[in-house]
Amino acid sequence: MHKTTKVLFSKVNAAILEILKNEGYILDYQKQIIDNISSLSVKLKYHNRLPVIRSIVRVSKPGCRRYSQYKDIGKVYNGLGISIISTSQGIIADHDAHRLKIGGEILCCIF
Repeated sequence: MHKTTKVLFSKVNAAILEILKNEGYILDYQKQIIDNISSLSVKLKYHNRLPVIRSIVRVSKPGCRRYSQYKDIGKVYNGLGISIISTSQGIIADHDAHRLKIGGEILCCIF
């Protein structure tokens, strides 16, 4: 009884989905090509019939980019969620940014 959703394929979307998979927020994703349009099919994860992802909040927007040093990246809901950050090392989760001591553009927060 796992629902799926589709998003348009991009390298950024694929990197974000890989983080969500590694962090346990989604079950899996795969690339599909239908009529020369690439998309990503995402299998959503549930716990006790409730979705694991409660909310995704976009932080950095085209009109207002948000950058942060690794020291200033706070925990999302006291560590129950994650921030996804675009850095010079690629797109990574907030705890990886702290470990690598690099900052970047905060793309979104997931909880």
